Amino acid sequence: MILGLHHVTATVDAAQDDLDFCLGALGLRLVKKTVNFDNHHVHHFYYGDERGTPGAIWTTFPYRDRGVKVGTKGAGQVTATAFSVPRGSLDAWKRRLRDRGIVVQDAAPRFGDEVMQFSDRSGLVFEMIATDRDARTPWMAAGSGLGASAAIRGLHSVTITVREPVATLELMTGLLGYAIVDEAEGRIRVAAGGDGPGHVIDVAHDERAAPAANGLGTVHHVAMAIASEDEQLRLREELIKAGRKVTDVRDRCYFKSIYFREPGNVLFEVATMQPGFTVDEDVADLGRGLKLPPWEEKNRADIEEHLSAIRTEN
Repeated sequence: MILGLHHVTATVDAAQDDLDFCLGALGLRLVKKTVNFDNHHVHHFYYGDERGTPGAIWTTFPYRDRGVKVGTKGAGQVTATAFSVPRGSLDAWKRRLRDRGIVVQDAAPRFGDEVMQFSDRSGLVFEMIATDRDARTPWMAAGSGLGASAAIRGLHSVTITVREPVATLELMTGLLGYAIVDEAEGRIRVAAGGDGPGHVIDVAHDERAAPAANGLGTVHHVAMAIASEDEQLRLREELIKAGRKVTDVRDRCYFKSIYFREPGNVLFEVATMQPGFTVDEDVADLGRGLKLPPWEEKNRADIEEHLSAIRTEN
């Protein structure tokens, strides 16, 4: 039923720092500049490949000076987001990131792939995983300095941390259709819709892990892709029958979503593939204008006045 990853959404600090990091350092494309539908004075940035393809999307809410405290990473949360890059490109990435003042450290190889780890200014934990199993077309902006031999292909995986994995795995391998594809000490890899990059979630388990607290520098949720609205509704009913508390379907304009917490308390979203980010902008113009949901257009002047000032050459 689940096709793979759709996107990952985090709470970050300053809007301009976030843009500089995602566009300048990572070389992603800004595919949509909109607002948090639950707090319209806060930006919502969507980054990804040329079209914002599900499985290649990273999104952020910049909450500086909005009364949000720094979060705590721990059990019940996505604790690392990994991007997929070509095998052999990590040395180039280390130089690129270090040249921008970003601290990079090697991590232990994971299931046969090389891994490096780094953070943004908000304290979010990122990984680059080098693989030769990713044929997706990367975004390569003119002047970015990133070519096909290094550019990010999309999301590789996320690591969720739970204290006890059994109930989490039962839900994921049952109703959501994931399969266990590999295991290591303290880590179980599951995949849906294939086992390649963009289809993988690592369930890290540690019974001593402190509980997470949402806030600046933490991932808010991970979204999984589903083919249609009908399948989404069927899954929602199955989750409710299984005792999960699930939201109503939420219209996010570029997809429709339901949200629920898995037994380890990680917030999951299931999002449709359609209509996509070209519903209100041409591909060539993605990310250039401030796009508001139709019900917020009447508030445009107030919203624009209160949003953080930003600059972008996207």
